[in-house]
Amino acid sequence: MHRYLTVPLAFMIAISAAAQQPPAQSTAAPPPAAPAQAAPADSAQAGAAQPAAQPLQQQTQPAADMPQADAGAARPNASALAPAAPVSPADNDKIFYQEARLVEQMHKFSPVVETYIQNMKPDQTFGAVPASDNYFIGRLVLNEKGMQDKVYEQKKVNLGTRFLERIDSFYKMNYVPLGFMQLLFLNVNFDKQHYDLKYLHQEFMGAVRTRVYDVMYKPHQKGTHFVGRIWVEDEGFHIVRFNGTYEPRSRSHFYFHFDSWRVNLQPDMWLPSYVYTEETDTKYMMVRHLTMKGQSRIWGYSLTLPGGNGEFSDIQVEPSENVEDNSDTAGHNEVIPLRSQRMWEREAENNVLDRLQRAGVLAPPSDVTKVLETVVNNLVVTNNLVLDPEVRCRVMLTTPLESFTIGHTIVISRGMLDVLPDEASLAAVLAHELGHIVLGHRIDTRYSFSDRMLFPDEEAFRRIALARRDNEEQDADKKALELLKNSPYKDKLGEAGLFLKALQERSGELKSLISPHYGNRIARGDAVLRLAQLEQSSPALKDSDVKQIPALPLGARVQVDPWSDKLMLMKAKPLPIYSARDKMEFEVTPVYPDLVRYGTAQQPVVAEKRNP
Repeated sequence: MHRYLTVPLAFMIAISAAAQQPPAQSTAAPPPAAPAQAAPADSAQAGAAQPAAQPLQQQTQPAADMPQADAGAARPNASALAPAAPVSPADNDKIFYQEARLVEQMHKFSPVVETYIQNMKPDQTFGAVPASDNYFIGRLVLNEKGMQDKVYEQKKVNLGTRFLERIDSFYKMNYVPLGFMQLLFLNVNFDKQHYDLKYLHQEFMGAVRTRVYDVMYKPHQKGTHFVGRIWVEDEGFHIVRFNGTYEPRSRSHFYFHFDSWRVNLQPDMWLPSYVYTEETDTKYMMVRHLTMKGQSRIWGYSLTLPGGNGEFSDIQVEPSENVEDNSDTAGHNEVIPLRSQRMWEREAENNVLDRLQRAGVLAPPSDVTKVLETVVNNLVVTNNLVLDPEVRCRVMLTTPLESFTIGHTIVISRGMLDVLPDEASLAAVLAHELGHIVLGHRIDTRYSFSDRMLFPDEEAFRRIALARRDNEEQDADKKALELLKNSPYKDKLGEAGLFLKALQERSGELKSLISPHYGNRIARGDAVLRLAQLEQSSPALKDSDVKQIPALPLGARVQVDPWSDKLMLMKAKPLPIYSARDKMEFEVTPVYPDLVRYGTAQQPVVAEKRNP
């Protein structure tokens, strides 16, 4: 006998190396990013310093198109000072060597780098709220020609929309994707000829003891240089964190302040994983002011390696109890027509899922997908649904808020999982997609032909179309409401409505966050397009009420393993919420990995920084 289950974990809460310098030609890091610069038309050529942003009125080419206080959030471990250890000049040589070695190692990887930026404005209740946002995603390629950005192609924007965006963004800051990628590394000539390292103290970063140094550029040296501080783990002398900016700044070159982190993903290999960028009321173009915060996440290191991401390396055997014996119902060469059709659709479904995973935009199955499938099972069982084949769940690795179906597989983005405040809100999102499945809204079976999956990874967003027609979306909404009324979540749908209300309140400013890669929009402008009835019947939003948490910050729920792309729900103790400013609904926050060394039982945990 079936019974529904409650979801575990977070949704139940408010919801020694040789000291030598390698050859310069093989280890030179790419030039640093200048987060604001008037880039000439040929500035994307290999070796040219790329800014992360530039004032638009100085552009010579158009900008690239770009589509809580959390009760369950983790408080970062307080960094504890460790006993001081002797420091020798040879230690500095080891640090310079390991940084050059990292750049050399990165030549064999092509990870996915996703950056999401929010421009902030003052707010009387929340202190500051997003006024607009930017988003880009691509693969980092580092070779003998320098650093390149293989941008994932976005869906085409019509000419009218493009024209309006150009007018709206005139004289505003234009962010350059490659500039943010370059914040993963210290700049070219990071060596003892150009830099002095001043030892400060030792400090624990999670479970890893580090040595902390101030980095000082030697006098009378020319060129762009890093100014700030580095944290160096004390066993292999790898830099695991660097925090500061680049200088000199000029009218046409603008460097953001940033906090760049690396995680121990393989033996003796600390690889870039997170970058947080922030500016507060910073002047540019003499008269303009910029307040922004952005977060870059890096994953997919194993994708370009032989057998990466499980491809051709993991043999999966289905359990015997799930194997259906059809030998008594058909001949050896016979399959009944309806089963043939379902098998054909399932083949299209599996082809798309496999291709998206190999492209680095879909996570492999994990414990997170089991949590999602538990919620779906609650809806299926309490509504006496019989579905063949069974419903599966997967998670997109990307930030924009979206959900959609691929055949009988429900897909939800990591960003959506991050901001949903509780299980009932999650159930509402999943119920809408389950409605599509129950109503027989099928996948386009052209994807059953394998040749349609032969395209570069960077074209994954353009080559696969999964959005539904408007009438199908409306029908799925109606069916979702029926499913929810019979479900164990029927008395908690007010929370789901509050989430939609909060999204409606912010959607006009967060255009990039609500622009899906595959699914249909949840909101457009200041209007919510999905499950409007839940929104209308929900309580009023009370911004100053610290007990009302309609949405969480980005990064509040899910952690991505940058090597394998597997997902984990973050496990953390609740933090008290002191004021409305602690809510940070839909906002970017700093990232603090709780560092551990490779091979330990516990994987790195990412903690979002909170006010104490």
